[in-house]
Amino acid sequence: MPAIFDSLVNKGGLTPHKAWRVAFVVPFILIVVFALCMIFLCEDTPTGPWATRHNMIHQVSSSQTSDGKIVDVAGKFADIPIELKSISTSQDSLEENTKGPKYNSDGEDNEIATQNEIIREPTMEEAIRVIFSWQCLLLCATYACSFGGELAINSILGAYYLTNFPHLGQTNSGRWAAMFGLLNLVCRPVGGVIADILYKHTKSVQAKKFWLVFCGCAQGVMCLAVGLVNSRSEATMFGLVAGLAFFMDASNGANFAVVPHIHPFANGKPLDILLLSQ
Repeated sequence: MPAIFDSLVNKGGLTPHKAWRVAFVVPFILIVVFALCMIFLCEDTPTGPWATRHNMIHQVSSSQTSDGKIVDVAGKFADIPIELKSISTSQDSLEENTKGPKYNSDGEDNEIATQNEIIREPTMEEAIRVIFSWQCLLLCATYACSFGGELAINSILGAYYLTNFPHLGQTNSGRWAAMFGLLNLVCRPVGGVIADILYKHTKSVQAKKFWLVFCGCAQGVMCLAVGLVNSRSEATMFGLVAGLAFFMDASNGANFAVVPHIHPFANGKPLDILLLSQ
């Protein structure tokens, strides 16, 4: 953005007051293009088109017991209509669903778990119950702390650098501030990958939750370090902010790693409601 701003001022002849506003046309175009690509090029669900999402339950032919042996599933998948046997959306059942299924060798719990993974047709009533369940609200809170904190810092970091290092000027201060956001390309995926590795080795969602809490606490510590030190050394300041970016972005990635475990039958429904409200 600083480079676009400089180009509009120096080559486009715009005043700084107008140049900043015109510069935002670029991210607008990028966001719209990527949004359209996601709509038209991506699959509706992990198993394919939205209309065929129920077919997954018919494709399950075997399950693995806790001792590692493969056994035949009870063969009831085709006999139970998803719409009639779908899990209740009462508050008690929403809380029960997040605890995760317990598998046994006869395949019955495997069947229930598979049905619970099927994303159901969104309804306003069910979506409201999901959104205001305490599991969803707590996850929203951790997301607000990570991504919300990132947006807040992004909005003032350039001015903060300019105050502490006036010799950098507006453009260089903006460029160094942009590095904070650029670290998202690495740090956010790392947070999710570490969460998945922990889950793979522990077979427990709790491991993901502990990693998320750790990243959030470390993010808070780094925020305090940046503010309390308030260094006039560029190397120290940029290093502290990079450390903050790692834990803040990793916390965001860890947050997304927990999302699939929260009411999997309703994944995507809060987004549906937000889109309807726009």
